[in-house]
Amino acid sequence: MVRLSKIYTKTGDDGTTGLASGERVPKDHLRVECYGTVDEANAAVGLAVLRCKKGKDKGIGDVLRAVQNDLFDAGADLATPIVQDEKPGQALRVTHAQTLRLEKTIDSYNENLAPLKSFVLPGGTDLAGSLHLARTVVRRAERIAVSLLTREPGRTNAEAIKYLNRLSDLLFVLSRVANANGKKDTLWVPGANRGNKKERRKE
Repeated sequence: MVRLSKIYTKTGDDGTTGLASGERVPKDHLRVECYGTVDEANAAVGLAVLRCKKGKDKGIGDVLRAVQNDLFDAGADLATPIVQDEKPGQALRVTHAQTLRLEKTIDSYNENLAPLKSFVLPGGTDLAGSLHLARTVVRRAERIAVSLLTREPGRTNAEAIKYLNRLSDLLFVLSRVANANGKKDTLWVPGANRGNKKERRKE
């Protein structure tokens, strides 16, 4: 059980921070950037939760609150480098079951959405806009996690990356649900503001 009795410790005043393993690294270390961005993604998801209207968006709110808990798991996972001969349960790790739960949720919500014929511009309702923002932060966390896996393959849980990948897909699907099941989506029109059709044909 986590117990926080003091908020500031001054131990990071020298520009270093402690990983969950006890190892101290610079605060701009790639691993710190990784779990820090997961934390940022969690905050973005939290803002989306605040925009869920009572009753109407209860299902989405419940999904997002479960995601927030998972993201804390992911942050703890990425803050704890895998050690040689690590035993199951020795450290908190994101599991395939968590990723699979996201896949099932995506499939459930996507059933009622019409297929897309173009990319969706972020926006629409307040909730949809918040979900799009959270999606992009999750994508950034995923990119950094991929870099971390490349740099420290034996010390990084690949399942955490799969989870983040699937989460960004879920947030996109939920953004469409929040836009009246896609009816309020604004689709991208390639080259829409490049001039009239005659000018485009001259290029």
